[in-house]
Amino acid sequence: MLWPFNHFRKPRLAPGGTIEAIYGMIVTQAREPIFYRDLGVPDTVNGRFDLLLLHLWLLLRRLRTVQGATELSQALFDRFCEDMDDNLREMGIGDQTVPKRMRAFGEAFYGRVQAYDQAYDQATEAGGEALASAICKNILNGAGMDQAHRLAAYARATQADLDRTDEVALLCASFKFPPALPEDVTP
Repeated sequence: MLWPFNHFRKPRLAPGGTIEAIYGMIVTQAREPIFYRDLGVPDTVNGRFDLLLLHLWLLLRRLRTVQGATELSQALFDRFCEDMDDNLREMGIGDQTVPKRMRAFGEAFYGRVQAYDQAYDQATEAGGEALASAICKNILNGAGMDQAHRLAAYARATQADLDRTDEVALLCASFKFPPALPEDVTP
């Protein structure tokens, strides 16, 4: 007789549902009107793409500290790539051009991850000028440092919130992003 000891192991992710739920939360948060209306993010394909990347980076940064989250992180990145591919095709980009565009998306993703990681790691409790500068350059097209400071404050508050989130909640998609600009967040 086989004994069902699997229930003693760490629960495996249900990749489809969990990935879709988490990626859906990232997309939903990146679509919050306040980013575009009050924080100067251009309401364009590029602006939405860059805000999506910011939220994906925040979550992937947190998942780096979670044991056993490598599979989830990779699945989220794969889902992002699938979404970008789908969007290109919906916009009428031809099959021969899609790989070039996907390569550009990958370069943008890795470039921003590197820039945001370096800037975040340089940030102090009192500041975060480097993160605001990286956000200004990548999301706000080099203009609007006041708004970049507010977005950087949001990113730091979101990262702090994610860092406080229980690992099981992260792995099972049982968490929420904080409000786009909580009242107690100041740049």
